[in-house]
Amino acid sequence: MTSQPSVAEQAEGLTIPMLLRRNAAEYGDLPALTSLDDPDRPTLTWSAFRHEIAAVSRGLADLGLRRGERMLIMAPSTPDHLIADLAATHLGAISCTAYATLSPAQISYVARHSGTPVVVLQGTDELKRWQQVLHELPALRRIVMIDPDAVPAGDERFVSLAELRARGAELHQADPQAFEDGWADLRPEDPIAMIYTSGTTGDPKGVVLSHHNVIFEAYAVHALHESPMHLSNIAYLPLAHIAEREISIYMPIVYAGHVHTLADPTQVAGALGRVHPQGFFGVPRVWEKIAAGLKAMLPNLPEDRREALLSASDLLQQGYKLRNAGQEVPADLAEKIAEADRAVLAPVRALLGFDKLHFCSSGAAALPVEVMYFLAGLGVEIHEVWGLSETSGAITSNSATAFRAGSVGRPLADTEIKVDADGELLVRGPLVFMGYLQEDGSIASALDEDGWFHTGDIGTIDDDGFVTITDRKKELIITSGGKNIAPTRIEGLLKEHPLIGQAVAIGNDKPYVTALIVVDDEFLPAWAAQQGIEGSDPVVLAEHPAVREEIHRAVEAANARLARVEQIKKYQVLAKPWTPESGEVTPTLKLKRRIIYDRYANDIAALYTADQ
Repeated sequence: MTSQPSVAEQAEGLTIPMLLRRNAAEYGDLPALTSLDDPDRPTLTWSAFRHEIAAVSRGLADLGLRRGERMLIMAPSTPDHLIADLAATHLGAISCTAYATLSPAQISYVARHSGTPVVVLQGTDELKRWQQVLHELPALRRIVMIDPDAVPAGDERFVSLAELRARGAELHQADPQAFEDGWADLRPEDPIAMIYTSGTTGDPKGVVLSHHNVIFEAYAVHALHESPMHLSNIAYLPLAHIAEREISIYMPIVYAGHVHTLADPTQVAGALGRVHPQGFFGVPRVWEKIAAGLKAMLPNLPEDRREALLSASDLLQQGYKLRNAGQEVPADLAEKIAEADRAVLAPVRALLGFDKLHFCSSGAAALPVEVMYFLAGLGVEIHEVWGLSETSGAITSNSATAFRAGSVGRPLADTEIKVDADGELLVRGPLVFMGYLQEDGSIASALDEDGWFHTGDIGTIDDDGFVTITDRKKELIITSGGKNIAPTRIEGLLKEHPLIGQAVAIGNDKPYVTALIVVDDEFLPAWAAQQGIEGSDPVVLAEHPAVREEIHRAVEAANARLARVEQIKKYQVLAKPWTPESGEVTPTLKLKRRIIYDRYANDIAALYTADQ
């Protein structure tokens, strides 16, 4: 019997173009890329996918894009986005997706900092913001529009992607070897992509990743979950997010998977039922909304079905909690779980599109344990991960055979993690990025003299190697009494109640902790209807006494699980959700605390007024 090669052995010597060539040769007829937005667009096989990449790559080369240069893309998740991205990769250029929510000032910053000579934009919405700052970008030579109708007349800087592809196809047909020569001498240690951090504070940084970084990540994740080849998934989050970039661009190439692109993330629930993916990643807000939607449906079920579902869910949660504690599930309970799952819960998962899952995960922020338990009760076990753009995505992960609810799992293969003297988590290994892009185009390492990257996250590592994140180093609350408090723990406990969509804990240099609480505007109308409260406007409903009383009970429930110094003494309820567009959260839905503090300064001040 031969042993399986290690992750390092599998990833050794590979680049993304090498793997794409392998896929076209060995899996050429298998599906690679499907658009969920355009039913008339045929699914691309691996052979056809590579042919499209070759045509666009030659077109970009014809525009003058060269090795080492950066190419920005601002577009939703579509086949054209992935094709353009990988086309640049084959030239040795560094592709970078910019968040679609960037303001003109932010666009100007990332475009100038990256020195991009070529950008790819989706359509008129993106173009309107870019046109406001084009005069500030002397290095930008050409702009490629995916939507041909958005190309401005009479401006030679602009070209449609269709025109570029057609020109590139002619060049490729005339000289196919030129495409192969363009990437043949790329090395695993060469840069492949750049991620601009979403910037909760200050200007974003350009995180540069290598071919080896992203390929090692793919092999490490698949080894942990013992995943088969050819997994299917849905690409719906912004490809500027490291998790989506890894899961929907690089992992499918490594394992010849099938990616289904979805331009509008809000439509993912319906897409699940169409695709029935084998792998699925969601940020906590996605899982919270799925759980809240299911909870809202329960009261409308016939009583016998509701009771059967709740009973089956309770059995599965019992088994999950035993395994979470490292205990075996008794044989009689395991038999009951299997029967309840087969008869009651499997049809529910099939209806939701979760019946073929091999693994699903959550990251970017803490997932409330109550949400995790609820979904585990449906047979959807979510593996929390922890990672950063600087670590190529996940650097720790739970798995089906080794998990602790509330933790972010154990380190991936060949990864070292330690806790520094001040509680900060330090990481070292092949997943750590090349460095940050500098304005002169160089890449500056961010490692200390011993090769450790300082993550900025505060956490612990237990005796079994499970890592738990307690907070961001820069976000710890220090009260006027000198107590250090982790706000994310408080916020996570509040959000366990489905009526609370968002929350921020406050207390830095203050005598006690307060909170701003945002109601879940999607769940609130359904909850109100169940209580016999008329109306559907979340702003009006948020003022209803019954809603306020329920939120008060949620605050009391959270306080019951907090130390006295951590407990929320006062709070303010808000009805308007925080979004990337309104500015209170990043595109990955992390809180922009400084903006929230400034925007709600009067509300916060009122929480500390003596007579309140």
